[in-house]
Amino acid sequence: MCVGPNRRNAGFSLVELLCVLAIMSLITAIAVPAFTTVKDADNVTNASYTVSITLQRARTYAMAHNTYVWVGFYEEAADAPAPTNVFPYSGMGRIVIGLTASIDGSPIFAPNATAAALPASRLVQIDKLIRVQNIHITDLGAPATGATSGVAARPNGAYNNNGTISSTELYGINSDSTTEQTPYPFTIGSYTFYKTICFSPSGEASIDGSTFLRRVGEIGLRPTHGRTLNPNTPNVAAIQFTGIGGGVQTYRN
Repeated sequence: MCVGPNRRNAGFSLVELLCVLAIMSLITAIAVPAFTTVKDADNVTNASYTVSITLQRARTYAMAHNTYVWVGFYEEAADAPAPTNVFPYSGMGRIVIGLTASIDGSPIFAPNATAAALPASRLVQIDKLIRVQNIHITDLGAPATGATSGVAARPNGAYNNNGTISSTELYGINSDSTTEQTPYPFTIGSYTFYKTICFSPSGEASIDGSTFLRRVGEIGLRPTHGRTLNPNTPNVAAIQFTGIGGGVQTYRN
């Protein structure tokens, strides 16, 4: 069988190549946002599970060992080589969580004591430091009136001041806040934790060294891409914990 010169030299025309490139670009444009959304959802799911389990473990440990347990939250840039240990926190994208307990079962400092770091000699570390990537702890804002599902429809207890809770710790833990910090920070390894939740031997919770118990406290989570916040994603979560009842509940979009 003979093959003519035109058939032997046949190939893709410029128009065909441009059409293929256009189709590939269109597929990429559709696929990348979808992939990003899935990744954001996975990051928030993993982070909310980790934080929720950590709070429950801290409360359980405090009650089982009849002591005080502090859960510390530290946030830094996702690619930070080492902590700065300067407050307020700079950078975002990596959450570090540390748990420590009072060795002798005491709160170490009396209510309204002079600000000072919790002495390492009177503390015992619980487990290793926990690191969560591509997530930011922030204030998600109060629930929306009329909302029927998701984060917007969660209970409003964390934002409803009962007259005894300080306005500076009105709702919970917020890495963006430059004023909300505990007067009694603690250090584990190379990290000093300035934002804390303390559980008493009876399982009651207080935030950032407050002498008042929380009826409801909250930790809001938003995904990041490395150290860059993704402010428009619907993938957010709110973890609420009660000061006395011991319940921990996660609300997701």
